[in-house]
Amino acid sequence: MNSIFDNRRWFFPLVLVLAAAWIVLTAFINPPPTQNRPAAARQGFPAPQISLTSFDSSSISLSDFQGQVVIVNFWASWCPPCRTEMPAMQAVYEEFGHYGVTILAVNASNQDDPLAARRFITERGLTFPILEDLTGATARTYQVSALPTTFFIDRKGIISKVIYGGPLAEALLRAEITRLVKEQP
Repeated sequence: MNSIFDNRRWFFPLVLVLAAAWIVLTAFINPPPTQNRPAAARQGFPAPQISLTSFDSSSISLSDFQGQVVIVNFWASWCPPCRTEMPAMQAVYEEFGHYGVTILAVNASNQDDPLAARRFITERGLTFPILEDLTGATARTYQVSALPTTFFIDRKGIISKVIYGGPLAEALLRAEITRLVKEQP
């Protein structure tokens, strides 16, 4: 009877030691990533990099607008709120462009009809850069779960505000842009 109790007495400490050894061993085999981590696409964090092709075949990166206020808007031509807010986007782009403000409209091209998107761009006379997210990778990086989603990025490249859904009113766009333009770089 003594031998049964002796085995149990050593069994649980042995399991604990083996579990601890496994944890330490797997930490060395698969260390947590510390570098090259993508930026969080949240307010107060640096905006993740964007490098896409525009509908006019230009290669455009968010870094091209370093030191400027940038509005990144994810949209699709089939999305009624997206369609409704685009005239307001165009109006503030024309009004604030000379202050170093740009809009990057990222089309959810993996969910949209390219011909319908081009037709919409032409019909609305949109002149700001409109980028094609053909694989949806940029939307995933920005953790976009609804269209439209709009990110306001300050001159330092920090996301100052995120608005999920829409349509955004021109007054709201103007107020956010004015606030960001007045901030010291």
